[in-house]
Amino acid sequence: MSTCSLEHPNGQKAESLPAKRLCKGVCAQDGSVGGGGGKASRAVEVSIVIPVHNASCWLDECLQGIVDQDYTGSMELSVYDDASTDGSRAIVEGWRERLERRGVSMVISGHDSAQPRGVGHAKNQAVSQSSGKYLCFQDADDVMMPQRIHLQYEACLFNSTSLIGCQVRRDPEGSTERYTRWINNISQDQLSTQVYTSHGPTVIMPTWFCSRHWFQRVGTFDEGGKVYTSHGPTVIMPTWFCSGIGSSGSEPLTRAARETIWNLRVAFLQERVINQWESFTIWNAGKQGRKLYRCLSSSNQKKVRAFCDVDENKIKKGFYTYEESKERPKPQIPVLHYRDASPPYIICVKLDMTGGVFEENLKSLHLEEGVDYYHFN
Repeated sequence: MSTCSLEHPNGQKAESLPAKRLCKGVCAQDGSVGGGGGKASRAVEVSIVIPVHNASCWLDECLQGIVDQDYTGSMELSVYDDASTDGSRAIVEGWRERLERRGVSMVISGHDSAQPRGVGHAKNQAVSQSSGKYLCFQDADDVMMPQRIHLQYEACLFNSTSLIGCQVRRDPEGSTERYTRWINNISQDQLSTQVYTSHGPTVIMPTWFCSRHWFQRVGTFDEGGKVYTSHGPTVIMPTWFCSGIGSSGSEPLTRAARETIWNLRVAFLQERVINQWESFTIWNAGKQGRKLYRCLSSSNQKKVRAFCDVDENKIKKGFYTYEESKERPKPQIPVLHYRDASPPYIICVKLDMTGGVFEENLKSLHLEEGVDYYHFN
């Protein structure tokens, strides 16, 4: 398949190409076809938003999943190509006729700069050029099960200020096993209480479905690699969303990026939880617990009454000394057995890693998640 030309009609190279939509019927008189404030030739209920960067090997299966949807309302596919060099845009264009026969209109744009501008930029552009009342986010390397859109659409009608998510199935089966199990077993309450964990966000991005009004109220994706949070409720649906093995061309996180995410999680945890507590215990006297302590503000460090653990060597030592502190004498925080410690806890122990031993220990204390403890693992 030949690569789609990325040039203006006058032959000059285009850095950023305008959205391209095949308009059926009578278009708006002002010629506007974009979303946001634009006028489309007909009302669209659901816009499927797909950012694309070098996703050619996954696109056919991804787009077939859209054709196979059993949703009967009006749909639109909005694709933004973020500097792909593998013919991704031509593949999407090749599906235009099949999508339109299914009743799915399509708008596609992109740029051909030397470097991609990032997934946040691509999603913002795809949303901006779309026109649907509801937004269905989709990754280019994932496949929707046929009932996804109609179930999430119905849920959104009754939860208009919510972010709707769904369960996933991994292909090949068994990949990212712990993460997948966490996604599919998280409870409604845990959608809020476990948002501070490294697995977060608790409603995973490729399954997002929401109203455009809600999205605009919260704000667009930060294009500088930051994370935004919502104060609205979330709903998870018992819908299966078959996730592929790819990563839409994304690169593994650098050490700097991992530290940025860590710092954002710590700041979020302090703002929403720790700042409201008078004192607390950090569950884990090891590396992760000590790192969390060091990253807290000085006022919140003073709230840490103890670390707790099951490791007899750590407990026998009796305390953790904060060697980097400029205080004299240096702070020494007691290390206790978890049964001798007091809530509330910030738990820095990974879930689903000890054959259920940690989970049973926690359960034996008869505590309430979101009141007596939060996970930060």
